[in-house]
Amino acid sequence: MKRPSYRVCFVGAVSLLLATNASAYNIYVSNEKDNTISIIDGDTLKVTDTVTVGERPRGIVLSHDSSVLYMCTSDEDHVEVLDLNTLKVTHTLPSGPDPELMSLNPEGTKLYIANEDDNLVTVVNIDERTKDVEIPVGIEPEGIGVSPDGKWLVNTSETTNMAHFINTDTLKIEANVLVDTRPRVAQFTGDGAEVWVSSEIGGTVSIIDADSKEIKHKIGFEVRGLAPESIQPVGIKLSTDGSNLAYIALGPAARVAIVNMETYEVEKYLLVGQRVWNLEFSPEQDRLFTTNGVSGDVSVIDLKKQRVIKSVKVGRFPWGLAISPDKQG
Repeated sequence: MKRPSYRVCFVGAVSLLLATNASAYNIYVSNEKDNTISIIDGDTLKVTDTVTVGERPRGIVLSHDSSVLYMCTSDEDHVEVLDLNTLKVTHTLPSGPDPELMSLNPEGTKLYIANEDDNLVTVVNIDERTKDVEIPVGIEPEGIGVSPDGKWLVNTSETTNMAHFINTDTLKIEANVLVDTRPRVAQFTGDGAEVWVSSEIGGTVSIIDADSKEIKHKIGFEVRGLAPESIQPVGIKLSTDGSNLAYIALGPAARVAIVNMETYEVEKYLLVGQRVWNLEFSPEQDRLFTTNGVSGDVSVIDLKKQRVIKSVKVGRFPWGLAISPDKQG
C-alpha cells in the first residue's frame, strides 16, 4: 500500500487554510449610546474588538478597498475615518450638523451625507477632505441611495415625506416623489430600475420606477398579534444573487419581512431582536445581519434556511452595519 506523501498533506492543509481565510470577513457595528464600533468575526460570530469613536455613531460605510471605515458621528457634526489596520481614527471629514446616513459614489472618491439638522445633503471630496457642495433638500434628510451607475442620488426627507432624485452631474434635484409618512431608507435594485423607500410611520415600502420617477407599487405589512402602529419599516436590503428577495427591518415589531421582488408579496416574517434598525448581507449573501437597538444585539440570519441562527451581544443601541469582504489587520 502506497503511503501518503506528507508534503501533499501539508500542501493540502495550507490550501484549505488559505481558502478558509479567503472567505473570512468582519462585521462592523456602530453603537449609538456607547460611542463605539464593535467588530464581529464572520467565522466565529464573536466580538473581537470594541473601538471608541466620536459621539453618537450611526451610519457607517466601508471604503471600496475595505481599508477604512467612514462613520457619521452625529453629535460631533462630522464624519470620522477609522483605519482598520490600526483601529485608530486618523482624521475627520466635514459634514453639516447631525450627519445620519451616507453613501459612497461608485468610484469611491465622494461621500454623499444626509445632515438631519440643516436640511442639506453634503457632497465631500474624500482625497481633498473638503466639501464640494451642499444641496438643499426637504426637512430632516435621512436616507441616501446611489444608483449602480452613479448617475442618481436619492435622498429621503423625514418631515417633508419625499424622496428627492438628485442628478450627480448637475447636483440638482430633478424630481420629488411624495411617499408615506417619515421615509427612512432608499435603496436601488441591482439593475438600477427601481428605488425602494421605507416609510417608518406610514408602515409601507414604496417602489419607485427610476426612469419615470413614479411610484409603481406599495408594500404593506401585517403581523398577527401586533398593532399596525408597531410595524415600522426602516432598513432595506435587496438581494443581487438571483434569489429576487428583499429584506425589510420592521423596527419595534422585532421582525424582518422577506419580500418577493417580482410579485412584491411578503413571503415570511422572521423574529429578530428588539427595535431592528438596519441590515447587511454577508459577502456571499448567504447570511443577513441586523442591528437591534433596544436589545443591544445583532441577529444572524441564515438565508438558505430562512431562520435566525444566533444573537451576538454588542454595545448599547447598535445602529449601523458594514461588512468587509475580508478581514483587516
